[in-house]
Amino acid sequence: MGMGSNDLADVLVVGAGPTGLVLACDLARRGAAVRIVDRSPAPPRTSRAKGPNARSLEILDDLGVADEVLAAGSDPLPMLKYRDRLPVAETDPWADSAPSPDAPYDRGRLIAQWRLEEILRDRLAGYGVRVELGREVVGLTEAADGRHVDVTFAEDRTERVRYVVGCDGAHSSVRKLLGIGFEGTTAEDQVMVCGDVDLAEGALDRTRWHQWFDEDGAVMLCPIPGTRTGWWFQAGPERDGRGRPLAPTADGFRRLLARHTALPGRALTRAELLSTYRVNVRMADRFRAGRVFLAGDAAHVHAVAGGLGMNTGIQDAFNLGWKLGLVLAGHAGAELLDTYEEERLPVAARTLDLTSERLRATLEAIRRPGGGLDAAITLDTTGLGVGYRWSSLARARDEAPRPDETRPRPDETPRPDETPRPNETPRPGDCLPGSPQPGDRAPDAPCVDAATGARTRLHRVFAGPRTTVLGFGPGSAAVLREVAAAYGDTGVRTCRVYAPYEGGARSGPGTAVVDDEGHAAAAYGTGASDDRDTETDTDTDTDTDTDTGTRTGTDTATGTVIVVRPDHHLGLSAPADDAGSVHAYLRRLHGAGRPRNGSPALVDAARKG
Repeated sequence: MGMGSNDLADVLVVGAGPTGLVLACDLARRGAAVRIVDRSPAPPRTSRAKGPNARSLEILDDLGVADEVLAAGSDPLPMLKYRDRLPVAETDPWADSAPSPDAPYDRGRLIAQWRLEEILRDRLAGYGVRVELGREVVGLTEAADGRHVDVTFAEDRTERVRYVVGCDGAHSSVRKLLGIGFEGTTAEDQVMVCGDVDLAEGALDRTRWHQWFDEDGAVMLCPIPGTRTGWWFQAGPERDGRGRPLAPTADGFRRLLARHTALPGRALTRAELLSTYRVNVRMADRFRAGRVFLAGDAAHVHAVAGGLGMNTGIQDAFNLGWKLGLVLAGHAGAELLDTYEEERLPVAARTLDLTSERLRATLEAIRRPGGGLDAAITLDTTGLGVGYRWSSLARARDEAPRPDETRPRPDETPRPDETPRPNETPRPGDCLPGSPQPGDRAPDAPCVDAATGARTRLHRVFAGPRTTVLGFGPGSAAVLREVAAAYGDTGVRTCRVYAPYEGGARSGPGTAVVDDEGHAAAAYGTGASDDRDTETDTDTDTDTDTDTGTRTGTDTATGTVIVVRPDHHLGLSAPADDAGSVHAYLRRLHGAGRPRNGSPALVDAARKG
């Protein structure tokens, strides 16, 4: 949402890299008054991140830019490894990977970070929001009323906003102004020089990522998608007589090219965006101080192995955006914002461990001829296994959170990539053993739009700034009707998932899809598409006992209701006869819904005064 210069912003995003742009896009489409500033006088360009992983592609799809990212990028390339200038091995880390019904993006996409940022800036501009360049934040003070933050800029101007999110990188001014620690280590002996270069046309095969690993150094060249002669250049640095790394220069790159490859130095015709990378492994002590949050590299930095830096930041933004949106709209209480750190800090900690582990594996692999960067790639680096089972937003339906529980308990080591465990004692309407649990990523599934007959998929249903309530089986129909009546268009959508054998009108509130190949039922473990002993399509009216929240009437046990959060993680899975748990969960995120008299349901408490 665009705003005038004198308007009070809901959120000020500091830093216009991928993390800040994703957050600003998500907030803008929710109707929040968002501003985004960057200290750079021109749109920042960087040569480091090589593109989104599979989970980030799902997020970009939700934001409506995935098609453009796919068109501008390329698939990850096979890796051609050399030793002593001769090719010794070729590896395609994704050779055995293929899209599946529950994960249509099985791999990431190569795209220059500056090109991804262009796409996101264009998307943001469509909401009337543009990056304010050349604006550096030098002061932050939370107002005495506890409802605003006064932000001072370098031009000695102070402006008031409701929330601030620091997405301003590893040297974050926001983090430093808050006095938040950034503990960790810097490996001074693990250094790499980087840049974008042009090579003479035809110098190297652009269908391969070329990697020369010698005992005395290394050079890596990967073609930049969308360019004719552009390459990402990474190498071990030149060193002086005392063994200290030299700063990168175009001539230095030419010397490294000639030393390690069969190419003459003159084949490198241009070099820009030169930088030196040192392995830093650091994490902020906390991700929030009052009304100010940290995300992306401002909150955590780690080894480059696995390509998770930019991706972890994008996923931070997607976790925080919907929570800020619901609080600003007055639907959820401010305590919802506590779950950002509760969920993302353990993920960041795990990412630091994972990338350090992958770096060690890569350094060991390249000691041997044929070893290369493929050693850094595992299923963990796709991001598809990241979940929040320990979160207070991922409670079992009969489990209430303890008042003192805001972090994982010491006896529960959180595993953001934890493999789903079977339920121990399933009851009618429960999901099957091995199915996703609350906190897990919500699987995708191909299906058919019941109204139009067009092919679609569940992630298309989830797309947009809403919570989705899925209903499997005839018994779910009554719960979906109650949810639709309570929330209407106030941020909750309903979707009835029909098994292919269910006849009848297939009508009701919200969206309806047909699980024609059974992939949705299989992905969510409902068994609905295989349960042919249920009535063909009763979708009969049942009543809720207002004292117990349980359903009365027929067919109440023949169904499952699943609440999917706006960030595509499961919030709750419950049998259709447990409407009380569904309503209780939705109240945590969206309040009581709209009142029966049709007047506005809630006042935006964040904007009062």
